Amino acid sequence: MEIFTTYFYQPFFNILVGLYWLVGQILPSPDMGIAVILFAVSVRLILLPVDLAGDRSAEDKYEIAKKIKQLKKDLASDPIRLKAETRRVMRTRPGAIISEIINVVIQVMVILMLYRIFTTGLEGADLHLLYDFMPKIQTPIDLMFLGIYDLSHTNNTLNILQSLMIATNEAMHLYFSPVKPDKKDFVSLVIIFPIFCFVIFMFLPAGKKVYIITSIAFTMVVRLVRQLLYLYYSLSKKTAPSTTTETPSEAELPLSSLPTPTPPEKTI
Repeated sequence: MEIFTTYFYQPFFNILVGLYWLVGQILPSPDMGIAVILFAVSVRLILLPVDLAGDRSAEDKYEIAKKIKQLKKDLASDPIRLKAETRRVMRTRPGAIISEIINVVIQVMVILMLYRIFTTGLEGADLHLLYDFMPKIQTPIDLMFLGIYDLSHTNNTLNILQSLMIATNEAMHLYFSPVKPDKKDFVSLVIIFPIFCFVIFMFLPAGKKVYIITSIAFTMVVRLVRQLLYLYYSLSKKTAPSTTTETPSEAELPLSSLPTPTPPEKTI
């Protein structure tokens, strides 16, 4: 626990408090909700190289889409095998699995960190963890967001917004997926999963919900940018002229263009 506090919790706790102080220098009064939004963007930017390392490039996605298109033609009469082969093609990059594991571990640590921050940390229990070089802030810290939402307590409005964002993000993920989702995937990811999240996060402080909403919005923007890059690459690949001219094989040439065989000379 001491390792978690010293090497993970304390640095991010100081970053959040520093952003809170910075917001107070820009706005008439500091707002912890805006600080949380900036904090979420900062964390996602830190994790962006990990996400990009496991994500497929535009070229990879283009090649995978071509393979899946061919599989749909070859295995049109065998949907079970088609689904299995499609999943095999989608898992051709082990780096995606490794980055996903790293991302999940970090996100779990962030959840634990934010829970501690908004239940006891910002209320005074962890202010002794602020570094000596940090600017002085007025205590107790105001935990109101826009003067409406108390970030240290749960809030159903933010919880509903969070579930709607999760549903939208999952729908976008299924829409852009090279594999056409079935009804079961749509129901489980776009309907059941957001409801499950609503129940789970119902008892967590609103500060965590602000973080998740911002993080999902960041993910959606990144996904749109990736999709635009993929579309650009696909169009440029289709319109690019071929640089090499292939010579047709003898079997492909018309009969009229083949040389007429010369009969062998008669020997006396």
